[in-house]
Amino acid sequence: MRLAWGPRVAAHPPSRGVAVVVDVLSFTTTVSVALDRGVEVLPYPWADGGAAVFAADRDATLAVGRSRARPGQVSLSPSTVRAAGPHLRRVVLPSPNGATTAHRLADRVEVVVAGCLRNAGPVASWLTERYGPDGVPVLLVPAGERSSRGRWRAAVEDLWGAGAVVDGLRRHGWVGLSQEAAAAADAWDGVRDDVVRRLRDCASGRELTAMGFGGDVDVASEVSASVVVPRLVAGAFRDVGTRPAGTLGA
Repeated sequence: MRLAWGPRVAAHPPSRGVAVVVDVLSFTTTVSVALDRGVEVLPYPWADGGAAVFAADRDATLAVGRSRARPGQVSLSPSTVRAAGPHLRRVVLPSPNGATTAHRLADRVEVVVAGCLRNAGPVASWLTERYGPDGVPVLLVPAGERSSRGRWRAAVEDLWGAGAVVDGLRRHGWVGLSQEAAAAADAWDGVRDDVVRRLRDCASGRELTAMGFGGDVDVASEVSASVVVPRLVAGAFRDVGTRPAGTLGA
């Protein structure tokens, strides 16, 4: 069980196994909220001019930039997905970190799963039920944060989210952790009892709150609120949490 940071890992991923992408503020949290209500999410690279055509070809709603969303529009904000009407069935969701990473990993590893604080436990349980403890190589991919100027930084909330998944796997008897994966679990253990405050006070949480999106931080802090296991299947994240165990490529 290894851990490697950010979109760059997608260029040199393992050739087999499972990649768990973690982008707590906010891509993978938004994915979990969407799948809670049965909405498929198609990840798409950030700043790619073909997003509108991609969405139209798939009969999907294209999410707009968070700061540009008008009432009723869907964006990277999980609150907008939660508030959307029943017409929303499939959404193309670009983001510079989680979505870009997931999109790049899709053709490079056998299984891509989206994890966050809301569904870390179900993700760990599904991996265990499907493959058995330590039954497949697992790469945790905390996405980190990319600024509007293109600068990337590690994001502590993604380390916590990855650590929550690692913690769940360890509770199911998984072994063989790298030092980086173990450190993520230790980091999560240090904040689990104060996660709401810690998320609000981390750099990304403060930035979102200053932009008027403090509600998104609150959604991200809903630990264990979701039972979905988002797996990237044919370009879309779909809930596979209720599917029976099987082989890796099934």
